[in-house]
Amino acid sequence: LRADLFAAVTVTLVSVPQALGFALVLELPPVMVLTGAVVGAFAAALFFSSRLLIFGATNSITLLVASAIHQPGSSNLGPAELAVILAVLIGAIQIAAGLFRMGTVTQFISRSVIIGYSAATGVLLALTQLHNVFGLARDRSAPLWAQLQDGVAKISTLEFDFAEPLAGLAALAFFLVIHRLRPRWPGVLIGLSLATVAFWQFPALEESPVRTLQDLGTLKAALPSFVGMPFARGDLPLLGTLVGTAVAIALLGMLETVSLAKSLSLRHGERINSNGEILGLGVGNLANGLFGTIPGSASFVRSAVNAQSGAKTQVSGLIAALLLLAAVLVFSPWLNHIPVPVLAASLVVIGIRMIDLEQIRVAARSTGSDALVLVGTFVAALVLPLDIAIYTGIGLSVALALRKASTPTLVEYTFNGSEHLTHLQCPQDRVHSRVAIIHVEGELFFGAADLFQDQVRQRVESEDLKVVILRLKNARHLDATTVFALRG
Repeated sequence: LRADLFAAVTVTLVSVPQALGFALVLELPPVMVLTGAVVGAFAAALFFSSRLLIFGATNSITLLVASAIHQPGSSNLGPAELAVILAVLIGAIQIAAGLFRMGTVTQFISRSVIIGYSAATGVLLALTQLHNVFGLARDRSAPLWAQLQDGVAKISTLEFDFAEPLAGLAALAFFLVIHRLRPRWPGVLIGLSLATVAFWQFPALEESPVRTLQDLGTLKAALPSFVGMPFARGDLPLLGTLVGTAVAIALLGMLETVSLAKSLSLRHGERINSNGEILGLGVGNLANGLFGTIPGSASFVRSAVNAQSGAKTQVSGLIAALLLLAAVLVFSPWLNHIPVPVLAASLVVIGIRMIDLEQIRVAARSTGSDALVLVGTFVAALVLPLDIAIYTGIGLSVALALRKASTPTLVEYTFNGSEHLTHLQCPQDRVHSRVAIIHVEGELFFGAADLFQDQVRQRVESEDLKVVILRLKNARHLDATTVFALRG
């Protein structure tokens, strides 16, 4: 209990600035995001098989949700209502996936999808916060790259008040220096605390043009309240338009969570159940929806902090959720004084850290398929809607995996002097020049049927064979499509 309590305190210190930053990305009330880190984290910890995972808003999931709830003309509902409905849909999808034991499906999707997508969302997270760092207005109805182009144009012509960029760039420099010189220190928490105290204690700063969190909506602490199912029968057409996005977010959350759980289990010697992680994820999202807050996933940063702080059981996640609730109730007046450009600078740092150069290097150099999936997912996330980018990366990964699996190996055999089968080095050494014994290895399911048929036909035609004996001892999963291909 002592170890779990210490880990929970550390996780809480990290969770507060992260949740406030994600509220800035989502343009939702900060209390809504903080409540999600309380309710969802508590519910998920009851079901996670891993003792180290911590549920909450994450970088990639937050950007996906933000793009979905701020699409102009998508519905008559506001962004907050859409986020709550998405949370319920995502939770239901993930609970179903966990109950039907679909956790193993994630092993067929390359890790390069997550690496490429995380790097792209890191770039987008950093770029989209330039408006807040420089105090620029942002037109949410315009496409993302149009918003960025408009922001760069205003920055280049100095169409902004210098107070906010000075605060933001100073904070960014502070965060980067602290991370460089003292990587174990909570630089973001220290920087936000110092800036908040300065704006709270010095009236001249409070009266400056620099916006604080209360300018975006005063943070009023309140206990989480159950709101029930956020949609009725009349909202069914709306649900149909959100299902595609909900499935994409649910899949991304499942991939992130299972990958993170496996990574932590290898380092800390624990056994996990992928279906348990997905079920916990779904319960956390469903609970968030029923309590009127946002979707989430297993947080890499908070889970890593939890592990490094010596957590022993899932109780650390339960305590962290309760401590976060207490912190919000006690310190909400103080949190209202956090400067927006300083908070935006912390998000820029988070975005930069999401670009893991070591993982990118490994994925790019492992195989050609890994490199293609990595680059394809990265580019798709930059130029396509983020939910479509997820489907693009997963589709590319599955297609390349099927291509590998559908390539059987054909090796010709012959009889040696001892009348045993042996590998044939040269076709001229056949015992009978127009009779070939072909040993087949690999998968012969429907995806390999055409390729297998073409390989055999090319060999027969090029070498004028009359009889082909197929040795299928090591061929697997021969199905009806391949049987018809053989008969043809």
